[in-house]
Amino acid sequence: MINMTNFLSFQVHGGGGIAAYVSELLEFLESLSGKTPPEIFSTIMPGIAGLENIHPLFVHFPIAFFSAFFVVDVIGVLAKKAQWRYVASWLLYLGSIAAVFTVMAGLSAADSVEHNEDVHEIMERHEHIGIAVLSLSLFLSAWRLKRWGLHSKSGNTLFLGLSGVLCILLSLGADLGGLMVYQYGVSVRQAMPTSESHPESVLVPPQQEQTDQGMSEGHHYDDQEHGGHHHTHSHEGHHHSH
Repeated sequence: MINMTNFLSFQVHGGGGIAAYVSELLEFLESLSGKTPPEIFSTIMPGIAGLENIHPLFVHFPIAFFSAFFVVDVIGVLAKKAQWRYVASWLLYLGSIAAVFTVMAGLSAADSVEHNEDVHEIMERHEHIGIAVLSLSLFLSAWRLKRWGLHSKSGNTLFLGLSGVLCILLSLGADLGGLMVYQYGVSVRQAMPTSESHPESVLVPPQQEQTDQGMSEGHHYDDQEHGGHHHTHSHEGHHHSH
């Protein structure tokens, strides 16, 4: 089955020149005929179609906008460039708008994804920080629009200080979001292995494979020699909201 991922991979790695490229493109377009709109969307955007909530679609926009806003605004202040600060203002406004949708999507996802008690505490802190980022960004946006004291040195200093706090909160929230995903696998589906490709890696766990290899070479592993400890790991399926 041809999907957008396979098609783009073909373009990156090549495959026989222009003729092969055109042939692959026509085959991809032909595979879309007869499909329903949801099936076409899943073929073109398999990553988005596989999402269980839309929070990951929004979460990176506030990070990018607010980080760029702070850097550009600091440069504008130090270089005394009004145009740079004008650009920074729009980055702040866009980041605030993105933060509204991000928080809304995150709160909705938090009520639907599965998670244990350990993750729940992390998720609560992640939510509180996200709401704090949104509130502070809206306050700074209103301040910027009204230009309250931004022409004074003390006003600028306070504004930049709060902008720095915004970025710190943003980093803390992003760190907790990453912790839930990469440490606890929240909202991450376990890949379903197939026996068609690399069957040995599917049927035999790496640890078992190493043990079997060691025993076949005449090595014997004694439990007491290694402390007599047996470790078992169980992975529960979790779902994530960023």
